[in-house]
Amino acid sequence: MRENSLRAVWSAGGCALNGWLHIPNGFAAEVMAHQGWDSLTIDMQHGAIDYGAALGILQAISTTATVPLARVPWNEPGIIMKMLDAGCYGIICPMVNSRAECEAFVSACRYPPAGNRSYGPVRAALYAGDGYAARANDLVITMAMIETRAAVENIDAIVATSGLDALYIGPSDLGQSLGFSPTVDPTEPAVLEAVNIILAAARPRGVVVGMHTASVAYASGLRDKGMQFVTVGSDARLMAAAAGSVVAAFRQAESGRPMAY
Repeated sequence: MRENSLRAVWSAGGCALNGWLHIPNGFAAEVMAHQGWDSLTIDMQHGAIDYGAALGILQAISTTATVPLARVPWNEPGIIMKMLDAGCYGIICPMVNSRAECEAFVSACRYPPAGNRSYGPVRAALYAGDGYAARANDLVITMAMIETRAAVENIDAIVATSGLDALYIGPSDLGQSLGFSPTVDPTEPAVLEAVNIILAAARPRGVVVGMHTASVAYASGLRDKGMQFVTVGSDARLMAAAAGSVVAAFRQAESGRPMAY
C-alpha cells in the first residue's frame, strides 16, 4: 500500500515543499517529479491542463515518490471525485468561503459514512495498491483555499470542519479581496495580518497551513512562521526564469565581444 508521505512530514512537524504544474505535458511533469519535490500539484483551475492531460501527468509523477495533488477548477464534486479516482492523493479546492462550502468539499473527498464520494477508484487502486478503498479516507488530503475577506472572517468555522486537513492561502486573490493589487509574496500589512489570523485559527485545530510563493526566501520565512506546506513558483515560471537567465547571460557576453565578419 502506497502511503501519503505528506502526512508523515506534517506529523513530524516538518514543512513540505510543493511544486506547481501549469504545463499540460507528461514529460515536463516527469522532469519536475525527479527533482525531489515532496509533492506536485496539477493546476486545473488556472493552468492549461484538462483531465486528459492530468491523467498522463499523474502517470508521470508515479515514476517517483512525489505525492500527486490537484487543484480542481471549482468546488464541484464531479471533478473532485474524478481526480481522486485518477490517483490524486490530495485535492486543493479554490474559493472556500464558509463552513458549508468546506463541508461540501470534504464530503466529496470521503467515502461513506464520512462523506459522499462515489466508489470507482479506477486508477487510484492501481497507484495506491491493495486496500485503497479501506484506507482512502485516511490517505487523501483535503486542502481548502482561503483567498477572500469572507473566508478570513469565517476562518474559525471553516477550520472546525470535520475531516479538513489543511488550508492553502492564495495570496493574489486574498490581496485583491482586501483591496490591493494581486501579487505573490505580499508585503502589505493588511494581507500579512490576514495570514496571521489564518495561522492562529488553524494551529489549535491541528490544521496545516500552506501558501503559494514566488521565492525561496519568502517560502522559508513562512516555514519559520509555522507553515508546513509551501509552493515556490511553477514549472512554467521556473522554465521561463532559467531560459531567460541563459539568454541574458549570452547577450551580455556577446555585447562585450567584437563583431565577427
